[in-house]
Amino acid sequence: MKYHFFLLFIMFSVFGFSQKSKIDLKAIEKSLRTSDSPYNYEKLIFKFKGYPKSLDSIEAQYLYYGRNFRSDKISTSGDSFKSLVEAFKQNNFADCIKQGKALYGKDPTNLDILLILLRAYDSVKDGNNFVHHLNQFRTLTEGIRSSGDGKSEKTAYIVNSVGDEYILLNILNIGQDYTRSSKASKDAMFDIWEKDGKQIYIKILYLELTN
Repeated sequence: MKYHFFLLFIMFSVFGFSQKSKIDLKAIEKSLRTSDSPYNYEKLIFKFKGYPKSLDSIEAQYLYYGRNFRSDKISTSGDSFKSLVEAFKQNNFADCIKQGKALYGKDPTNLDILLILLRAYDSVKDGNNFVHHLNQFRTLTEGIRSSGDGKSEKTAYIVNSVGDEYILLNILNIGQDYTRSSKASKDAMFDIWEKDGKQIYIKILYLELTN
């Protein structure tokens, strides 16, 4: 979803420098499903829902990339998500929030759902819920930012979907003045965004399409 939300500007101004960490998808999948792991899904999602600012960047990465191994994800091409978008477009914010809360309950780390809820809560001036979901959104996107530095294929930023790529592009302030080229690999697609000789590499995982 190519939304250019005002809150992304807010987020861009507050992000600091974070430690980069290599993403090990097999380790993430195993840990999320292991009950005694500190990165068990139920433990992390409890913290994420209650106090998202308590999650460090590694925990955020386990939640974000762990979505690839969940069977209960909400697809942006599904009817329930399309209905949510339509309610927002019609400025029916009460219904939008009702639908959004239901979808959030099923898929709380879905960035697209969080973005729509943020816009809806802002529209009805619900500051408490806005700030809470903004903290969740920041936590997940900081996990993405700490997945690499974007300077090469080896250190590319890693995202779960094209929609999440556009969210990252907004955060990085990469706009239409950049040109894009793409390169396929075994388990992902690399998009290379270039301007004035500067290149930014983003790796889009295929896992969401195969699980």
